[in-house]
Formats: sequence, structure tokens, C-alpha cells
Amino acid sequence: MNALLNRGFFDRARRRTAYACCVLIIGLGLIASGCGRTASSPAGAPQNGTGFANSSYRLNREPIGATDLNMVHAEARDGDDVVIVGRIGGRATPWIDGLAAFTIVDQSATPPASCCPASGPHCGDTDVPPASQALVRIVDGEGRTVATDVRRLLGIDRPQVVVVRGRAQRDEAGNLTILADGVFVRPEF
Repeated sequence: MNALLNRGFFDRARRRTAYACCVLIIGLGLIASGCGRTASSPAGAPQNGTGFANSSYRLNREPIGATDLNMVHAEARDGDDVVIVGRIGGRATPWIDGLAAFTIVDQSATPPASCCPASGPHCGDTDVPPASQALVRIVDGEGRTVATDVRRLLGIDRPQVVVVRGRAQRDEAGNLTILADGVFVRPEF
């Protein structure tokens, strides 16, 4: 019994317990710091250097009830909430540099043969009629277009198919603009 009460035994036991607790705390800290991170690029993020920002405007799930652009163009009125699906394109350069804005066309509009990964994001399908196009402006809570290039903000590139959630806006000529609060990039197969 005297051997158990020996001060050296209890000192060693305390040190082992303290050491085990430190290892456990450090291990849990390392695990917790890695939670929620992935080593690979998100689905749909371009591999061409445009990057991918962890943006609250890029949706992780496709919104329910997506409608083709042609149908929304024909039926949506100014101020209607819409969920619209389309392919980025419609102009030689579908982006508005420095802003979160781009044009989309109806999926039925066939991309030109010159539009391939090798030709980059500026292959033109400018012959799409206005009734099959829409301007998408990603807006903040106050309705202002976000002042960040959309390619960086969402990691998108042409001719990707996107599903846009937002509000329809019409001008006097009947052109359709979507004031978007979220964009889902459909995975490419």
C-alpha cells in the first residue's frame, strides 16, 4: 500500500493524464479546423483560372420549378418571381466586365460549332433572337447589381447551363432582365 502512495507514482499518472488530454485537445482542434473544407473544386467550377468564390449567390441545390427561358419570356410580367433555366451565351461576350451580370439563352438555341472548350468563353452565338435571351443581374439586398465580376463570384464560364432564381423585370421594348438572388450551375456530363 505504501508503494501506491508513493509520490512518484501519482506524479507519473498525472503527467500521463495531462499528456493524453493535450493530445486529445490538439487532435480535436485539427479535426474541427478541417470541417467543411474540400480539397477539390466544386462541381461546375471552371478549371481555366477564373476561380471560385465561396459566394452566397451560388446555390448548392437546384431550385424547384425551373422553367425554360422561352416560356418565362412569353409569360412573365414585370415583378414576377421566376426560376429560369438557360445557357450562358447570346452575345460574343456574354459578361459585363466587373459586374455580376451576364446573358443567357434558351437551351433550345444550339451553340455554334465554333463554341468549344478550345475556343474559350468568347465564341459567339449572336444570332439568337431577343425573345430567346435574358440579361441576368445578380443583385444585393438593396437591388443593386453586385460589383464583382460574375466569373469570379460564381466560378462560371460559357456555355454552362444555369438555373437562375430571381424577379423578372421588363423594359419598354419587352426585353427580359432577371434580378437574381441565386444561381445554380448544372453539372456538366
